[in-house]
Amino acid sequence: MTRTVGRSLELYYIDGRPDGMLTAELFNWTGHVLMAPRTQIAEALARLEASYAGVYLLIGEQDGEPRAYVGEGEDISARIRSHDVRKEWWTSAVLITAAANKLNKAHVRYLEARLIAEARSIGRVPLDNGTNPTLAALSEADVAKMEAFLENLFIVLPAVRVDMFIRRTRPTTKPSTPEVLLPTSTIADAFSPSPRFVLETRKHGLRASAVLRDGEFIVEAGSIARGNWAGPASHNYANLHAELIRSGVLAPEGAHCRFTEDYAFRSPSAAAAAVNGRPANGQVEWKTDPGGFTYRDWEQSRLQTSKGTHE
Repeated sequence: MTRTVGRSLELYYIDGRPDGMLTAELFNWTGHVLMAPRTQIAEALARLEASYAGVYLLIGEQDGEPRAYVGEGEDISARIRSHDVRKEWWTSAVLITAAANKLNKAHVRYLEARLIAEARSIGRVPLDNGTNPTLAALSEADVAKMEAFLENLFIVLPAVRVDMFIRRTRPTTKPSTPEVLLPTSTIADAFSPSPRFVLETRKHGLRASAVLRDGEFIVEAGSIARGNWAGPASHNYANLHAELIRSGVLAPEGAHCRFTEDYAFRSPSAAAAAVNGRPANGQVEWKTDPGGFTYRDWEQSRLQTSKGTHE
């Protein structure tokens, strides 16, 4: 059995401000990530690593939707200076290089192609890139090095507020048909470590099921959600609902949407909001099946059980 191993990440806030420039590095990784708001791009591009070969991300919004661009260059500062003039929508830049300028042109072309393919596969943020570049021809050893580089990079990027490469869809564990949303089980399972939860809003014909797996709250494929966002347009979950439709996780079916894949949410409330199309308290709207106990009741029972094992 493979044991999960922790990683040590170092963040350095260059000017001491949490919203300013920062660098990120992993222990025993040659990669280096520099995140800079556009307001500090001149200072960022004056740094030594900005003249290295690497890939970069431009991140922002256009017409109210998130947007990003993935690029590469042998001197990424020169490339970003050209985009600073021609692209007006981006608000921050992420520069990805390696210590001692160890990446070459073929390496960064490979990384660019892989990042573009991954971002489009996940579909969370539309790209401003017009093409899908082909992978650069690398030796078998270099491909392995670049894939290892990417594996570490995908750990670092969320730490610098870039979540466009987080894949929240999960392998489907049951058929996506409404008939099996509520499997047969016993009341004794209601307070088990991993019960199935159900959310049902009969007024709008909504019915969804979810499970806790590896610490994630996962709404299962086949669940029926509201077809449009009915809550405040400025609410954070409005963007989440739109993202799920844009990425194809929610597929329109008349007035409703159906989850096409299992999807991992940050919390029961985020999942409830996605199903109901409005802000919702997932602590009370999700209920165990069977038993009908709220998620809050189930959680409190588990906490009490956990407390008892240490007394």
